[in-house]
Amino acid sequence: MSHPCATRYPLVLVPGMLGFIRLVLFPYWYGIVDALRRGGAVVVAVQVSPLNSSEVRGEQLLLRIEEILRETGAEKVNLIGHSQGSLTARYAAARRPDLVASVTSVAGPNHGSELADYLARHYPHDSAKGRVLAALLWLVGALMSLLETGYRGPKLPVDIPAGHQSLTSEGVALFNQRYPQGLPDTWGGQGAEEVDGVRYYSWSGTLQPGKTDRGRNLFDGTHRSCRLFARTFVREVGHCDGMVGRYSSHLGTVIGDEFPLDHFDIVNQSIGLVGKGAEPIRLFVEHAARLKAAGI
Repeated sequence: MSHPCATRYPLVLVPGMLGFIRLVLFPYWYGIVDALRRGGAVVVAVQVSPLNSSEVRGEQLLLRIEEILRETGAEKVNLIGHSQGSLTARYAAARRPDLVASVTSVAGPNHGSELADYLARHYPHDSAKGRVLAALLWLVGALMSLLETGYRGPKLPVDIPAGHQSLTSEGVALFNQRYPQGLPDTWGGQGAEEVDGVRYYSWSGTLQPGKTDRGRNLFDGTHRSCRLFARTFVREVGHCDGMVGRYSSHLGTVIGDEFPLDHFDIVNQSIGLVGKGAEPIRLFVEHAARLKAAGI
């Protein structure tokens, strides 16, 4: 039997802001974990604080990595992070490169999110509008925590201002000064393929009229949200997935930055409702084969 996804080290999937493992019966990585396991991979979807800084989330991830290594007997893990999960994974790899074989950023705001910048300008944390937004995020997070059925660990801390600041261009710039591994030297370029023994990869998508607004996305409310959020972009207007810009997502070896996928489609959320011709699960399966071929 063929095992195209049987990587040497386990695949650890790290969610983004307001991330989860499973809400009732709905998994964050819809169809992706099953596809990877069918291909022979050892896969673990983890939970970290849904609303907190990338550094706090990264420390939580390091603890979880140590648990996974004890459970599996593996020496290292391959980290795949979506959105803020990519920053979380980058932190863990920078702090403990001996435990990490690779970091893959999937629609990661590696140079910040223009949506986060817009919210910081128009909904500052010390304003009435900012407090209302923070309250709404807290309520959403609390509801999701009640519906979470895939995580059974201790209660995770919440710090909404820190989580928001971690995604702004200013906040990520400070993060990048401390943890620059895999970052491109030039805007829109590729970063180093390997740093301190850790391989770095990334891919992302963009909103594309005629593709992302067709197919099953016609019935997807999160896609409509991404199209609305895209209006906040200035530097990468017309070149974003609704939350993260095309070039802002670059890290290490760039597998692709214009897949017809919005920020939620790229991890096959909304019960797999994606745009015309989009195949997000295939990207993960192909990447597992890529990591296997690299011997990790």
